[in-house]
Amino acid sequence: MIELTTIPHINAVLNSITVALLWMARKYAKADNTEAHKKAMIGALSVSVLFMAFYLTYHFNSGLAKFGGEGFIRPIYFTILIIHVVGAVLATPLVPMAVYFAIRDNRPAHKKTVKWAWPIWFFVALSGVVVYVMALQLWPCTGPCLVSGLNVPGQ
Repeated sequence: MIELTTIPHINAVLNSITVALLWMARKYAKADNTEAHKKAMIGALSVSVLFMAFYLTYHFNSGLAKFGGEGFIRPIYFTILIIHVVGAVLATPLVPMAVYFAIRDNRPAHKKTVKWAWPIWFFVALSGVVVYVMALQLWPCTGPCLVSGLNVPGQ
C-alpha cells in the first residue's frame, strides 16, 4: 500500500510526465502526425486521471499543507499557487471539450478549444511541479504543517 506521505512525490512525477507528453503531443500536432499526437494525448489524459485520483485521495485524507517559506518568497509562492488553482478550474471543462471534439473529428472546434485548453493544461501541470518543489523541497513547513486532517511534519 502507498503511504499517504509519498503521494505528493508521486504526483510531482505524474505532473512532470504530463508536461512531457503534452509537449510531445503539441510537436506531433504541428508536424501533422495525427497518430503520434493521439497516442501522446491519450497518455497525457491517462496520467492526469491517475494524478487526480492520487490528488483527491491525498487531500481527502490529509488536508492542506502549509507553506514554510517566509519573507519575499511567500507572495511569489501564493501568486503561483493561486494562478495554478485558477488554471486547474479553467482546464477542467476545456480539456474534456477538446477531447470530445477530437473524438467527434470536429477539427475546427477541436483546434479552437485547444488554443485555450493546451496552454492552460500545460501551465497547470508545470506549475504543479513548481508548487511541489517550493512547498515540499525548498521551503517545507517545519512545525505542524496541515491546516486540517493529519498533522504530518514536513509534508
